[in-house]
Amino acid sequence: MTSWPSDVDPAPRLLVLPPGDVDLGEADAAIEMWEHYSHKRLDPSQRLAVQVIMALGPDGRWAAATTGREMPRQNGKGDEIEVVELWGLIQRGEAILHTIHDAVLLASQTQQRMLSVLEGHADLRRLVKRKWQGTGQQMIEMRNGGTIWYRTRTGGGGRGVDDIDRLVVDEAQHATDEQLAAVSPTLLANPNSQLNALGTAGLAGMSRWWWSQRRRALSADPGSFGYVGHTAEQVHLGPDGAVVQPRVNAGDRDLWRSCNPAVASERGGGMAFLEEQFRRLGPDRFAREHLCVWDPPPVEAERSWLVWSESEWRACSAAPGPESGWLVGPVALAVEQPPSQELITVTAAGECRDGGVGVEVVAQGRGSAWLVRHLGELRGQGVEFGRVVVDPGGPGLSLIDPLNEAGFPVTEASAKDLMAACGRFHDAVLSQQVRHRDRPEMDAAVQGLTRRDVGGRWLPERRAGVDVSPISTAILAYLGHQLGPVKGAAFPGVVWA
Repeated sequence: MTSWPSDVDPAPRLLVLPPGDVDLGEADAAIEMWEHYSHKRLDPSQRLAVQVIMALGPDGRWAAATTGREMPRQNGKGDEIEVVELWGLIQRGEAILHTIHDAVLLASQTQQRMLSVLEGHADLRRLVKRKWQGTGQQMIEMRNGGTIWYRTRTGGGGRGVDDIDRLVVDEAQHATDEQLAAVSPTLLANPNSQLNALGTAGLAGMSRWWWSQRRRALSADPGSFGYVGHTAEQVHLGPDGAVVQPRVNAGDRDLWRSCNPAVASERGGGMAFLEEQFRRLGPDRFAREHLCVWDPPPVEAERSWLVWSESEWRACSAAPGPESGWLVGPVALAVEQPPSQELITVTAAGECRDGGVGVEVVAQGRGSAWLVRHLGELRGQGVEFGRVVVDPGGPGLSLIDPLNEAGFPVTEASAKDLMAACGRFHDAVLSQQVRHRDRPEMDAAVQGLTRRDVGGRWLPERRAGVDVSPISTAILAYLGHQLGPVKGAAFPGVVWA
């Protein structure tokens, strides 16, 4: 085990260290390499942020599956993530998807920063195989296979990029649930993947997903998570789970230094610049931009986690299993699409290596033709499944005929069966007999899930303002697993890695 630094100045107001014993050796080596080639030095707070991201658990995997970094503008978040990405490209051969808000220019600038390091030294320059700098197609490919794509976030911003080791959500205050649903499945195939979110203060009307990560940092049981937040706020969760945000005195000069590491490290314009900004912007805008004071959380976030509490859901988290797989035995699939009929979700359920029933989103895509083709590809790879469960009472009805015509073992779940499954799945979560691996699309679905009461029982409410397909298909797949394989359906011993 490596001890975490205790002398970080200024200390972050919000700090969640990855769970368990950790090794910071690789993080320190990455920092040393970046400082050598960039001719810059990280300040103590930046070093801590890199260590939180790159901390290794006893199994050699990332100690945190998801990390968050909040800090006022122009304090060096870009340098922090560049350290991680440079190491990933050169030493690990990682496939990295760096997503940015809708400013294409910012994507170009971020790529150019990395190229300036790689091309500024002969020993790194020879490692670059090729680069693309066209608008919307920025990419750097290394000779060892390491690749980084720079994409602006859109509904299809991650399409066509598969098997990602690292997903970077830059300018996270602008990220939406829908955009994360589009890009986060790219992490699915990798057993040691990581999502890194970094941003400034949450904005009213557009930072629901970013607020969900901050709430996770404030929760008592954040799971496989790390978070470093430099903010002037003393934000916390009340007894009812609501966010409590005491008012901040934007004119308190001591706060200015405490949440701006660049000032403490004597980088940039320092306190003189902040004094001028205070006069330019006024107290409220200054507090948001330079003290990382967030706009209040959206009402939806305050009403979230209604079916299970966040701590109850996190308690069911399962660490990534051996590379040979984490679900074993007969596995059931479930398919569904939201009322918009945009994105079909495929979820698997099977016996979990560490006990209970594991559920996981295994694919997302558009159109019944994609679904049939994808399941056919799985079967062609030797993957067989006991049954494919569909709810004929929902938008998934249109998927039944194509699946039947393709010869897949389809089971149409009755409303009675589904209500019973919801009750059993609910109890299994409370008793931690359901296991899941931390995935943003699943977490967002559970957080946004509401119940539709039907005669004293309940069904998932699909019109809750968020795509709940990941959790509703998990319940369907759980039902299929309980029913067992369709007679004559074959399955291998290990299915999902």
